[in-house]
Amino acid sequence: KMDSAQAINSITKQKIQELLDLSTLYTSGNRDTEIDSVIYAQMKSYFAEQDSNKLSPLLYELDSLKVQTAKVGNITVSKTIKGNDTLDFAKFYVEYFDFKNRSIGNFEKNAQYILKTSPVKFKKEFKFYFLDFDVKPVKDSTAVGVTK
Repeated sequence: KMDSAQAINSITKQKIQELLDLSTLYTSGNRDTEIDSVIYAQMKSYFAEQDSNKLSPLLYELDSLKVQTAKVGNITVSKTIKGNDTLDFAKFYVEYFDFKNRSIGNFEKNAQYILKTSPVKFKKEFKFYFLDFDVKPVKDSTAVGVTK
């Protein structure tokens, strides 16, 4: 048994790993076959807005580093209140590996996600979607101004 925070943590880690697995599979292919288009459509389904601009930075990074596999670790989930909205963020580390299974490096990433209610036969269920993947963290300091 898990409490809701542990469940959200676990689901978030699983979804991040699934998206990275699909992304590395997609970037290792030719990107012009029918299976590649199915993989791409599946990757887009992880996002609330099915916008290819959300995937492009991730695919570009995996491509430029020649990543073969990725492993997610050390995930922390947090909520940020901005005005009337509560924003859900996941901060995690991902280790990339090349085709010889050598570590390319550990990278700190942030993802913003949402849990949308999806009631099924009187049960309270949620669907998990990313709003943004690898968002830049919000600066929590104020800029230094000119003083006289």
